[in-house]
Amino acid sequence: MTIEEALKKASAMLVGVAQRPRLEAEILMGFHLGWDRSRLHAHGGECIKEHGLYFDLVRRRVANEPVEYITGRVSFYDIELEVGRGVLIARPETELLVEKAASVISSCGIERMAEIGIGSGAVSIVLARKFPDLHIVATDISGSAIEYAKRNIARYGLSDRIELLECNLLDGVGADIQMLVSNPPYIARSFKLPAPLDYEPENALIGGERGDELLLKIIDTAYERQIPHLLCEMGYDQRISIESYCKQKGYGQPDFYKDLAALDRGFYLKLKGKQ
Repeated sequence: MTIEEALKKASAMLVGVAQRPRLEAEILMGFHLGWDRSRLHAHGGECIKEHGLYFDLVRRRVANEPVEYITGRVSFYDIELEVGRGVLIARPETELLVEKAASVISSCGIERMAEIGIGSGAVSIVLARKFPDLHIVATDISGSAIEYAKRNIARYGLSDRIELLECNLLDGVGADIQMLVSNPPYIARSFKLPAPLDYEPENALIGGERGDELLLKIIDTAYERQIPHLLCEMGYDQRISIESYCKQKGYGQPDFYKDLAALDRGFYLKLKGKQ
């Protein structure tokens, strides 16, 4: 069987599972052979080695396992991260959170930042690479996520600028923080997750019975810790609850931003009375 024949067969198998079956077939082939996609295109007529092992990978994807877990890596912004079972897969929409955070860091001269729920390290690593004077303390309740973040941070030579703590919220953080960033779990417990999300850790997805409970705790934490700037990703349907909560508590008016589908995806809050 040639590479091209295997790719056509795999693409057919992936219809109904992958949004772009041919692309994912090529990604899995590249992973199997250790080639980039341009080399695949140039050598499609060559016989594939150990094609049974390749189709084992394809069958894992057909069973809805995320391609990122199969290959053990995910591209995010301008970096590649190691991922696997036990850590959330960084999503493209979270790059918007990075851009919003970068804007605040630039305009406000932020030098000390915290991240709640670092996961694989995506947000903190990109921001640390963008801003060489930025120091970050990042937390996560998951020991597995902390281990992935540690390896990814080391890969980019940032271990001296990103401190990791396994704890809830900012419980273990004693430093003075100027900005807090988080992409926390924000899905309601009753929501039926699509099949691929069954592979990802529930504690990185479910934010409580309503879904916004952890977001509201993070807002309270920022206020109690006197952190002036807060940036969070959120669910598309949580704007009203967050806006009402901030008004009720006297925290000020959040500035919401939308994703590429024009859905509410996050907010920036300059906490009232904080400098």
